[in-house]
Amino acid sequence: MADTTKPSPTQAETSEDEVSEAQIAVHWREEEYFEPPAAFAAQANANGPEILERFSEKNFPECFVEYADMLTWDKKWDTLLDTSNPPFFKWFVGGRLNASVNCVDRHLETRGDKNALIWVPEPEDVEPVGITYAELHRRVNEFAALLRDFAGVKAGDRVTFHMPMVPDLPVAMLACARLGVIHSEVFGGFSGAACGQRMADAQSTILVTMDAYYRNGDLIDHKTKADQAIEEARKEGVEVEKVLVWRRVPGEYHSDSPMVDGRDYFINDLLEDYSGQQVEPESLAADDTLFLMYTSGTTGRPKGAQHSIGGYLSYVTGTSKYYQDIHPDDTYWCFADI
Repeated sequence: MADTTKPSPTQAETSEDEVSEAQIAVHWREEEYFEPPAAFAAQANANGPEILERFSEKNFPECFVEYADMLTWDKKWDTLLDTSNPPFFKWFVGGRLNASVNCVDRHLETRGDKNALIWVPEPEDVEPVGITYAELHRRVNEFAALLRDFAGVKAGDRVTFHMPMVPDLPVAMLACARLGVIHSEVFGGFSGAACGQRMADAQSTILVTMDAYYRNGDLIDHKTKADQAIEEARKEGVEVEKVLVWRRVPGEYHSDSPMVDGRDYFINDLLEDYSGQQVEPESLAADDTLFLMYTSGTTGRPKGAQHSIGGYLSYVTGTSKYYQDIHPDDTYWCFADI
């Protein structure tokens, strides 16, 4: 809406604005190239023009076998790409693998004592936390055992996460992947009602959340959103059976939301019963669903996109290597929430 109380610019002001934009436009048209040092170009994963030929349209879809070959498979695929039912295309049909194995287990022998994750937490005076592949493997297995034995989930079930950016979140994701359980991660900044709506759509009866999280140095109550999520899911006919709550500060509880007997449980306490347990990873079909990712809902009811295990992992691995040029000794840092 126009602000009619503001006086119209004079002709001189308008001309000055036009000249200024014209000057800026001159710079828009500049395209100066800066070539990387020869040594840097030589070590790049995509360091030769032949890659353009390998991944040209005429080599589709066979070129993406190169991506899939970077993964560890329990069984190789029978059909590379099934296009018989568009737009529901299926990649690596007949193949079997496990995402948790590919992200954690296969690295244990060669880099078990190296950091898999580095977490830089709030408050700012807290030192960064390094989690090695060996430590991550232990934590993933223990939480997978808890989900399987306490929450009673099995391959194909759906579990929803509504959490801040803490290491417990990727641990929970990888634990679900180990079991073949489909996870749905709802952005921690979304409301409880938004979480509940997505839980109902996914037919998810298990919610994994956290009591609180830091924002600008203050602990913000997060568990209260779980109560809202449960009510919203109930309105849509889905009854949440268990709410598993991580404590942001060990041994403390920072939420005004009361824990409900028989429904709400502190994960930190439950994990004591699963210390050191190992969970055999499920061998899953490549076109089984790894996770659900819902749209923001700005264009109507949120829509859930299903990401299959084989196609998703292959493409993530290939683009990480060639587009982002990630090497084994690099540290990758990302702005985005999970």
